[in-house]
Amino acid sequence: MPKKYVVFFKSIGRKWFLFLILAIAIVAFVGYYRYNMLEPAIGITVISLILFVLSYIPNLYFNRKMLKLMKKYYRIEDKTVARLMDRSLHKVKEKMFGFSKKQVKEKKWKLLWSNKKWLIAYLNKQYIYYHEQTVDRFKELYLKGYGDKEILENLKDYELSSNSEVKIIIETLIKYKKISDREISVKERRKEERFKNI
Repeated sequence: MPKKYVVFFKSIGRKWFLFLILAIAIVAFVGYYRYNMLEPAIGITVISLILFVLSYIPNLYFNRKMLKLMKKYYRIEDKTVARLMDRSLHKVKEKMFGFSKKQVKEKKWKLLWSNKKWLIAYLNKQYIYYHEQTVDRFKELYLKGYGDKEILENLKDYELSSNSEVKIIIETLIKYKKISDREISVKERRKEERFKNI
């Protein structure tokens, strides 16, 4: 069980910054009107801004570490990530949810966030990460007119496990506009395959 002061600080989170702004306002008001000085308020402001920026470093480090781990696998589930990183499943799910929302670039932030080639999909109450190579091979087969079962058979080396997984990948790719329309439909491709065999 975590210590009481750890629980207290976690419950406050980054809300301490709001209390600090209030303290700075009080110090500035008292300092200016009583002593005609603003230096203490400026000093507190600089220190608080530095602390606020530093509070983001552990979060950024964890994000980088988690992405680095996931990029080692063609496909990895949130439970496996939590076990390998020795973190709670809840925290890993929150991070993967955040990554899934940021896996496509927004027009106004082109320079800050690029289009991610990996993919995170949500299936059966779990997040699943797919490596860039898995996504590229999947798109290639999809665009060539392969059906769900055929895609699954061709991607066994990439650890895909079910038709529902193939369907959710297609839905996610379409949702985030990471895939274009098929070059040829499934029926047309199968028809061509039959005529080749005759």
